[in-house]
Amino acid sequence: MTTYVVLLNWTEQGIKNVRESPKRLDSAKKVLEEMGGSFKEIYLTMGEYDMVAICEAPDDAVAARFALTLGTYGNVRTRTLKAFPEAAYRELIGTLG
Repeated sequence: MTTYVVLLNWTEQGIKNVRESPKRLDSAKKVLEEMGGSFKEIYLTMGEYDMVAICEAPDDAVAARFALTLGTYGNVRTRTLKAFPEAAYRELIGTLG
């Protein structure tokens, strides 16, 4: 599984209905699970982003499809970062020569 850091901001619609956001999160978890992925962590944050999620997906196409699916609901905007664990980081750096 590949790890992704998902940065989320509520849209105007999403913040207007923020009390429903826990139910929306549960729904999003089910959607990602149906795609073969999972949420590992979710954080409500202060600052530039409203929430940060650590997710896993089988590949980039699934991660992209999940982000696009979330976008169609109109409650959040996402920025998705592919994350390399320490072992992969060390391997990549080791190939630099």
